[in-house]
Amino acid sequence: MRELLVVYCKGFSMGAADVVPGVSGGTIALIVGIYDRLIRAITALDPRELQPALRIHEADGRAALVDALERMDVPFLIALGLGVVSAIVVLSRLMHGAVTTYPVPTYGFFFGLIAASAIVLYMEIPVWSPRRVAIGIAGVVVAFLITGATATAASHGPLMIFVAGAVAICAMVLPGVSGAFFLLVLGQYEYLTGALSEFVDGALAVVNGGSVTPVIESGTTVGVFCIGAVLGLFTMAHLVSRALDRYRGATLVFLVSLMVGALRLPVVEIVGNLGETAGGSLEAAVVTGAVGCAAVLVVDRYTEDLEYTTE
Repeated sequence: MRELLVVYCKGFSMGAADVVPGVSGGTIALIVGIYDRLIRAITALDPRELQPALRIHEADGRAALVDALERMDVPFLIALGLGVVSAIVVLSRLMHGAVTTYPVPTYGFFFGLIAASAIVLYMEIPVWSPRRVAIGIAGVVVAFLITGATATAASHGPLMIFVAGAVAICAMVLPGVSGAFFLLVLGQYEYLTGALSEFVDGALAVVNGGSVTPVIESGTTVGVFCIGAVLGLFTMAHLVSRALDRYRGATLVFLVSLMVGALRLPVVEIVGNLGETAGGSLEAAVVTGAVGCAAVLVVDRYTEDLEYTTE
């Protein structure tokens, strides 16, 4: 239990990082020393190993199920996942309030985080071949176009929420890129943090005798996102992991270039809200942007010896 509590706390720190675009839960996993175990556990997940659950009424079936769960390190993933979810639930309200009430300084902070993260990660790529340059340009263009579309007319339909969950879960295997960053690119960050806050508020209201309708409405969105995340864990996370194993340098070039292209979104949000909201000055955006840059540089300073190779 003590070990699982420690894992839970590490998961909480990862979740806290992933709520903020530009700060990676994968980087936190490196810092706290569980990154390799996390990747092994994710790639070891296999629903076929749960067949003994069909014989859970038998003693040997229960024993086989426990053995399978331990072999896939499921207790570790559950404890870690609970920590991540707890942090997201606690901090999403704070971040939703920040992006809606103070969009200029908040998006300025996001800009600083993302820009500094991109610079730091680019510096970790020792070889720049013409192929990697082309891949980098493609990544910038793709993210620039996507964020341009989502900044003007982002869809919040079930399919988009499902895709957002499947894509965001990949951040678990990507030191340097956060799940919140992907949500920002897809135009779902503000919407989903708000939906989660509404779900939590609604659930607390039901406990106190309130209506269940708000829980159902927001819970549907949260549920679709979670389904996408679970399925993404068995598919996209594996694909990304394989890409990093076989084409690590090229994959990282593309992912970091996505961050550069995605800087369009915070710029649009800052410009669109100048003078319109609390703290809506360019100076505020510059100051918070500098704070975001400094935060990334501090993290990088203390994780230099933890970086994996990118050749």
